[in-house]
Amino acid sequence: MRVAFLGLGIMGRPMAANLVKAGHEVTAWSRTPGKLVEGARVAASPAEAAGAADVVWICVSDTAAVDSVLFETNGAESALREGMIVVDSSTISPARTLAIVARLAERGVEHIDAPVTGSKIGAESAQLIFIAGGEEAAIARVQPLFQAMGKLVKHMGGHAMGQAAKLAMNLQIAMIYEGFAEALALATKLGVAPEKLVDLIQSSMVRSGVIDYKAPFVLKRDYSPNFPLRLMHKDIHLTLDAAREARVKLPGLETVEEIYEVAHDEGHDDLDYAATLMLLEKWAGIEVGTAATR
Repeated sequence: MRVAFLGLGIMGRPMAANLVKAGHEVTAWSRTPGKLVEGARVAASPAEAAGAADVVWICVSDTAAVDSVLFETNGAESALREGMIVVDSSTISPARTLAIVARLAERGVEHIDAPVTGSKIGAESAQLIFIAGGEEAAIARVQPLFQAMGKLVKHMGGHAMGQAAKLAMNLQIAMIYEGFAEALALATKLGVAPEKLVDLIQSSMVRSGVIDYKAPFVLKRDYSPNFPLRLMHKDIHLTLDAAREARVKLPGLETVEEIYEVAHDEGHDDLDYAATLMLLEKWAGIEVGTAATR
């Protein structure tokens, strides 16, 4: 298939590369000059990329970035043709997604919201899970593209239901990890070796995929970004905004957001979100991994 891939960040670049490997004709565009995908044509603008494609796939950082690549000067919208499909794998506002769907429908263009879970490693290994909202027929048309980049597509319902489900997922990830980080900080302060606590967790009902994934990085004090803290912080804001619009109270997430705000102030935005542990270490006067006070 002919695909315009817009966004070559931590997730987008390996996703586009996997489309090329699967034999699809990819034209790529990135806001950051110099980012390339071997085997893909490079476009100077989203409009140029979309003009050579049947499907436009977006993977950028936030709602404003999606609006920009679609609707600003030289945005993809100007090159869209009736019958095309736009797939958005960014994590953005469900309400804004519905507005985008309506605007594209006026041009006869289908839209699928398909944010992902699986982090950087999943993107690189083509093991992502796509969380899709939209029409079943449109999802079926781009199934070969989903298969090239991931292991599973979960159809959550109509338009914006993929975005809504993704926010619910990231709510859980943020809170599960924060519980793990606080447990590590307390156990370390009380003298329990972190690796022993992790072993106990993984042998009990407390075990989770979040801990399985993050524990090896944390125990090595490796905060290189698989999912940058600034993006998780953005998703927490999106979730709280959606909750306010729906009149749902999320007191636990509101507290976690305060921790992310301090992490932002401490300059941790470009580290992995696991770096919230560094704040707990600072406040407790310990360092997880050494079981010793500073």
